[in-house]
Amino acid sequence: MLRRICVLLLSVLALLMLALPPATASALDRTIAVQGEATRKVPNDAAGLGFSVTKTRGSKGAALHVVAIRLRAVIAAVKAIPGVGAGDVTTGSISVRRRLTRDGKTRWRASEGIGVVLHQPTRAGEMVAAAIRAGATGTRGPRFFLSDRESAFNGALLAAFDQAKAKATALAAQAGGVLGPTISIEEPREEVVEAVPVSAAVGAPRARPAPPTKPGTSTVNATVRVVFALE
Repeated sequence: MLRRICVLLLSVLALLMLALPPATASALDRTIAVQGEATRKVPNDAAGLGFSVTKTRGSKGAALHVVAIRLRAVIAAVKAIPGVGAGDVTTGSISVRRRLTRDGKTRWRASEGIGVVLHQPTRAGEMVAAAIRAGATGTRGPRFFLSDRESAFNGALLAAFDQAKAKATALAAQAGGVLGPTISIEEPREEVVEAVPVSAAVGAPRARPAPPTKPGTSTVNATVRVVFALE
């Protein structure tokens, strides 16, 4: 009876030993988890501007007609500025509103605008002046930004990874080990903070000289969490 119990206990013990992970597995489970962060200042390479033409006449047709003529002139003027390519000018909504004068007469106010992307943002002031000379009665912007946000963020992300790896290498050495391969990478956050929009002059019949504009930079933040093996 005692012999049978001993055999049974040995069998159970053997099963438990088989269920345990090998000694090498525990070594492979040693890891270092670190977080890397990077902030980069990237020069803005584009600007967004808006221009509009508003005119009041005695009839709808007359108001729309003069707005169309002036807006075509504004479009031609902004297209002549270097840095404006095909597809960089878009027209906005057209509005016609009835207005009553103080003496009871009916007048019609028509307006239409355009949006422009300028790829030489240092010329934003030059564009504002040209649009006003061509007949723009209102302006908006410029708003400076990065034309390729993804590329700018990827650069910051790689810098964040390099920082994380440097941290992990130092920790591994301090722990008496060697940094192993990357096990996992997590990208928890993306942030691109564009420059504060700068308002241009509105409604002036002439702009001499062109208003000064400086594109500035956008701030790109990237954070990455990386797990490395510790050997």
